[in-house]
Amino acid sequence: MLLNTRSTVNIEVAQTGEQYACGTGESLLLGMLRLGRKGIPAGCANGGCGVCKVRILDGTVRRLGPVSRAHVSQAEEAAGCTLACRVAPDSAVRLAVVGRLERPFARGRG
Repeated sequence: MLLNTRSTVNIEVAQTGEQYACGTGESLLLGMLRLGRKGIPAGCANGGCGVCKVRILDGTVRRLGPVSRAHVSQAEEAAGCTLACRVAPDSAVRLAVVGRLERPFARGRG
């Protein structure tokens, strides 16, 4: 997959205030990992584990691949939930970590 990192937008993780620049051609998760940042819990990085589940609070994203219904239901997706490894930003994004790592992460241990 070719990455278009020439055009970048700001990504903010609501629980921690962590911010990073992410290329519009790379996933939200890859942009964070590329910069060595911590903010979104990371697992397999290809949609199989569901660890990087987030809710998009502000901004727009586009799908880079399928999102497993085992991890994100249609109702959750309609409410703004997705996997950070499967979407790229089209604009600046503010997101919240959700799912099984939400509680420890929100307390600063994620």
